[in-house]
Amino acid sequence: MARVNPSGPHSEETPEPGIPESLTPATVQHPWLRYVALGDSFTEGIGDPDPDRPGSHRGWADRVAQELANGTENFAYANLAVRGRLIEQIRDGQVAPALELRPDLITLCAGGNDVIRPGSDPDETARILDTMVQLLSTTGATIVLFNGPDVRDTPVMGSIRAKVAIFNENVRTVAKRHDAVVADMWSLRELTAKKMWDKDRLHFSPLGHHTIARMMLDTLNIPHQLDPVEPELPAERTWREARVDDAIWARQHLFPWVIRRLRGRSSGDGITAKRPDFEPLFGGSMPPGGDATEADQT
Repeated sequence: MARVNPSGPHSEETPEPGIPESLTPATVQHPWLRYVALGDSFTEGIGDPDPDRPGSHRGWADRVAQELANGTENFAYANLAVRGRLIEQIRDGQVAPALELRPDLITLCAGGNDVIRPGSDPDETARILDTMVQLLSTTGATIVLFNGPDVRDTPVMGSIRAKVAIFNENVRTVAKRHDAVVADMWSLRELTAKKMWDKDRLHFSPLGHHTIARMMLDTLNIPHQLDPVEPELPAERTWREARVDDAIWARQHLFPWVIRRLRGRSSGDGITAKRPDFEPLFGGSMPPGGDATEADQT
């Protein structure tokens, strides 16, 4: 099921099942034609606004899909991810639609919003993930799972580093059980740079999404045109300047996030998937992911 060597299926004279004969090794760099992405704000692309579509977001999944579409006729992409979703909500709201789409490539990043919640159990979160992957594996698609990044040097998030590490080991166990692939964000040391993160300190910046897209394509052994970009070194700040920045961040991002959790609200309330059905990547406009304000995108 986990086909990660794109040269294999096209090194033979007989085309891979499901790939039109008109697609030759010169035009096809991978065996996938129908890619669906499942998840939360990470996969929706929050932190990476689309300058051509106000209110919409690109993100690593859109960037990956664009590379997969290059030179691949009839390539189609759907993105079911919605910001703020917990793993049970992703299971209940996205797995069945994904199965109906009959994809041959699936990416699933789920559980991050659960892991960061106080008192959550990374083992229970992984148990739910396992049931999701078991269902998705019935499609015969290549499945890619994501582990969590190393948050050691990340403000606020650094306190849950041990919980993230436990969940990551569980993700590897789930992947091995179902012959899935793991896109390893924990080992992606570039993500420790401040420029990789959005100013809300919870989502990735455009540079972060770009870097993750490169890692994802490399994991699948896909030739691509995403060049590595070195983040600029942050300007040195005084202790007082750093504390002022922390206070501004807490007022604009942390407090609204805490209040929403206390009220049982989610940034994804009223938001629908930006690409609920398969579409050619360059055919038609991409609808916005929602009308949430910046403070509501956590």
